[in-house]
Amino acid sequence: MIPLTILTGFLGSGKTTLLNRLLKDASLRDAVVIVNEFGEIGLDHHLIETVEDGLILLSSGCLCCTIRGDLISTLEGLLRRLDNNRIEAISRVVIETTGLADPAPILHTVMGHPYLSLRYRLEGVVTVVDGVNGRATLDAHAEAVKQAAVADRLLISKGDLAAEGEREALVTLLAGMNPGAPIIDLNRDVIDASILDCGLYNPDSKLPDVRRWLNEEALAELHGEDHATHEGHDHGPRGEQDGLDVNRHGRGIRAFAFRSDEPISRAAFDLFCELLRTAHGPNLLRVKGLVRLSDHPERPLVLHGAQHVFHPPTMLESWPDADHATRLVFIVQGLDRRFIERMWLALTARKAS
Repeated sequence: MIPLTILTGFLGSGKTTLLNRLLKDASLRDAVVIVNEFGEIGLDHHLIETVEDGLILLSSGCLCCTIRGDLISTLEGLLRRLDNNRIEAISRVVIETTGLADPAPILHTVMGHPYLSLRYRLEGVVTVVDGVNGRATLDAHAEAVKQAAVADRLLISKGDLAAEGEREALVTLLAGMNPGAPIIDLNRDVIDASILDCGLYNPDSKLPDVRRWLNEEALAELHGEDHATHEGHDHGPRGEQDGLDVNRHGRGIRAFAFRSDEPISRAAFDLFCELLRTAHGPNLLRVKGLVRLSDHPERPLVLHGAQHVFHPPTMLESWPDADHATRLVFIVQGLDRRFIERMWLALTARKAS
């Protein structure tokens, strides 16, 4: 499956500057970059040759194409070119969204399409946040909040231009909204194409790296939980952190990890997912994790969803580590975590403690 990364961020956050920087990396030579319109971005210095209608060869060796009204058509067209040997290889796809875009429809496109979900693997969402105007943008624009909340990795740009203390305040705010996403400073940290590698599989070993993917420890630390023993216990909503009202900026967005040693049947798990997305789909921003099934306890099920759309569940050949518990990470908006936990406990025929 071809890994696909969504690169998003609000207007002026620095997405295209980052993309230009990444395209110098030799490891992206066989990558495909999908943008909305060539004229709206600053990739002109890389454009050297028109390969086919709507397909541009960049000086780095990457291919660049536009979304021509329909992302599904664009992604299917790339697969046709690949299958017909008109493209030699595609190592990954990077989709750069517009600054005002909600990433959810793109997630839905990849996860919910019966054919695309078999050929593309969602690697994750990488969100660029302006270090100077980030807090004000999050306060004023719901789209920016959504971009930060669903991110698997948060990148701070222009941190060197921020007023004293502003960058640190932004980091605290982002960590409260989305504690499971590592925060990287584009001015302080070493930046290469590896920042796009935020999916389940380690790009070097090609093996599942659940600890890095879920980053449960960050959520457990935020809530003051012992993540190794937590199960079905609510710690209440977050309030202010270091003088920052996370809920005011985050518009009621919360993240938490759920663990259970009790296996669940495949039928009960399917019902859990159906009830969750039917009753609270719009409020379920992201969910991902591994599930221990009673039907196949030796093979974990990989769960990845966004709002009402779930990627077709796949099973790993074996557990990647010694931890065989169900581990799920949720990012929700206006949804009580106790509802999710109680529904899980009911479907596994257990009583809440």
